Amino acid sequence: MDMNLRHPPNTKTSTSASTAPPHEDVKFKRASDALPLPLYLTNGIFFILFFSVAYFLLHRWRDKIRTSTPLHVLSLSEISALFCLLASVIYLLGFFGIDFVQSFISRPTSHDHHVWLDDGHQTNSIDEEQYILKDDSRPPGPCPASLDSSQVVPHHHPSVAPITISSFKPLSLSEEDEEIIKSVVSGTIPSYSLESKLGDCKRAAAIRREALQKMTGKSLEGMPLEGFDYESILGQCCEMPVGYVQIPVGVAGPLLLDGKEYTVPMATTEGCLVASTNRGCKAIYASGGATSVLFKDGMTRAPVVRFGSAKRAAELKFFVVDPLNFDTLATVFNRSSRFAKLQGIQCAVAGKNLYMRFSCSTGDAMGMNMVSKGVQNVLDFLHNDFPDMDVIGISGNFCSDKKPAAVNWIEGRGKSVVCEAIIKEEVVKKVLKTNVGALVELNMLKNLTGSAVAGALGGFNAHASNIVSAIYIATGQDPAQNVESSHCITMMEPINDGKDLHISVTMPSIEVGTVGGGTQLASQSACLNLLGVKGANKDKPGSNSRALASIVAGSVLAGEVSLMSAIAAGQLVKSHMKYNRSSKDFTNIAS
Repeated sequence: MDMNLRHPPNTKTSTSASTAPPHEDVKFKRASDALPLPLYLTNGIFFILFFSVAYFLLHRWRDKIRTSTPLHVLSLSEISALFCLLASVIYLLGFFGIDFVQSFISRPTSHDHHVWLDDGHQTNSIDEEQYILKDDSRPPGPCPASLDSSQVVPHHHPSVAPITISSFKPLSLSEEDEEIIKSVVSGTIPSYSLESKLGDCKRAAAIRREALQKMTGKSLEGMPLEGFDYESILGQCCEMPVGYVQIPVGVAGPLLLDGKEYTVPMATTEGCLVASTNRGCKAIYASGGATSVLFKDGMTRAPVVRFGSAKRAAELKFFVVDPLNFDTLATVFNRSSRFAKLQGIQCAVAGKNLYMRFSCSTGDAMGMNMVSKGVQNVLDFLHNDFPDMDVIGISGNFCSDKKPAAVNWIEGRGKSVVCEAIIKEEVVKKVLKTNVGALVELNMLKNLTGSAVAGALGGFNAHASNIVSAIYIATGQDPAQNVESSHCITMMEPINDGKDLHISVTMPSIEVGTVGGGTQLASQSACLNLLGVKGANKDKPGSNSRALASIVAGSVLAGEVSLMSAIAAGQLVKSHMKYNRSSKDFTNIAS
């Protein structure tokens, strides 16, 4: 069992210049290396030696006590016996892992006593800091994180403060890769350039991961490297990857929506969420299903431009909103894509500044890039008639993207959908375990009045964001757009003489796409395929993304009716304690 100090990065410390350590490993002797014999013979010899000399010394001391001979007067045989006893004790204690004895035995065989720590600092003595790596019986993994952090046994010098460093096994890399890692650590090769220099995205991720662990002294154990197509994210999804995060995907359904059944994938780590949404789907299905209407579809982008006076800003506004000019601007805008169709331009003046909110259809894409290109075309065109126009930014936050904004709540952004269902009285009682009156009252006081008291902006619902986020992550949408996509007002009212419940959710800014971005990744593409909306619809462009928006709204409807029923019935805390609490004893895990 070789226990080696890890090679350091070839860097300089902040205190003094350092030289690179020798390439030979600094190895430690173990207790079982005391004799050049098999382990069982070495153990047997020291056990016999220990008991033999102990028996011999006890008899000698008994004889001295009987004859009144001073105990400190030792013969040559007694001195030899004491030496053998001490040696056998040290061996046995060291073999059974007593820390202070291990540190006494484990002296380096190398003459170089400089120790390199994970953060690149060098100590002057091996006694100051030792990191002994225990054997790992697992085959070497694709990254140094394959070594458990629990296998690191630190030994601190009493006068030196402990340094928190997670050690890890080095990758099984070629000499060329090792040199590249050293170059990345030293800053000679930028980490972001590995893909272009190597031409192998997975190899670049592995090298970057190893360099990162060496530079930070922190292990990435638990974050997988294998099993992912790094080529698929190059230049479009993620830069400088070192692995990927695993999120469990559950399914709720079937959701009966507009006469079709959907099994809804939800990526989440919140217990009860999938189960609760599934119960809502069951209630909707038992009541005949839900219906949805998509009443608006347009992605927005709003640049901000500045003039020398407010008058000039107003003049451009009048020009842009003039119906006589719209066709010309639309022609210029639509050159950006065959799917981009300009729908309208909304303007707002603030002093000398003008904000122009362009809205356009984007086919099956979410469309942010598409609309931005169209806006740039129009700005370039407007420069001909307004040369004094200063474009401050392609986005002036009047869009408004990834921020709660009244303009999205009122005007909409992306897909605007309303979804409704009538839940029958017997379903409310048997499936949802509550009654219509309690649900209506709770919705009024919680989702409407309570949200108003809180000053909510588009948050007149129980937990629309939960369902939106879970579906977005599962299907490769932009999770940050959950902010405006979760704008929702949940309405409930009794119908049919108070027996049945009418429930609806109105969501004015659901921003989804079925092509581009994360939708093309394998897992996310599989989830879209499960819903039957994978990729672009060639026959009816835009129909897949519109169907996905309706599915999101229908799933939110299911989640709302289920959670509200749990609260009305007083089951929320009980269900979360049952399904959203881990049964693991983290006290034992931590110890």
